[in-house]
Amino acid sequence: MTKLKLCGMITGQDAAFCNQVQPDLVGIVFAPGRKRTVTPETAAKIRRVLDRSIPAVGVFIDAQLSEITALADRRIIDFAQLHGSEDNAYISELRKRSNLLIIKAFRVQSEADILNAERSDADIVLLDGGAGEGKAFDWSHLRDFRRPFFLAGGLDPVRVKDAIARYAPYGVDVSSGIETDGRKDPEKMQAFVNAVRSAGA
Repeated sequence: MTKLKLCGMITGQDAAFCNQVQPDLVGIVFAPGRKRTVTPETAAKIRRVLDRSIPAVGVFIDAQLSEITALADRRIIDFAQLHGSEDNAYISELRKRSNLLIIKAFRVQSEADILNAERSDADIVLLDGGAGEGKAFDWSHLRDFRRPFFLAGGLDPVRVKDAIARYAPYGVDVSSGIETDGRKDPEKMQAFVNAVRSAGA
């Protein structure tokens, strides 16, 4: 069954919507300057509302390791998703300092990006077309990809079913595709979840 991650939660109400549709993972953005970025205090409120059976993924860009481990120590996050220039040495050090599962994101623009993703020491990689803008990349790059991956970028209930059928990703990740006017839309969240679950049936 394809794993499903709903990303970019910014309020307790968003977390309550997630409790209704029961994704496998929920993402909370800590990277500065992004429209869905939240403070640790807000993240703690989201985590208190979010069903404890749903792991929370902290999304970071070149963060200090202490920032990530502090959130892990407070049990606000269960995964770290890295979107910056974090290399295998950074991943190794984070692994030493925490029990977090690590997702490394790669923006795919060429075959070289795919090769870099294959060499990552992260527990799993995420392949995206942008940085949370809902942009898809050329999926033909996935033809010979040989490790489990999350697919992100430009996914909606129709495209995600096609992606799962053609490339069998380990998981799919969506943020802007489940929003209306920049806010999480429970109807779109439910439609996306239904599409993924039916595609993986």
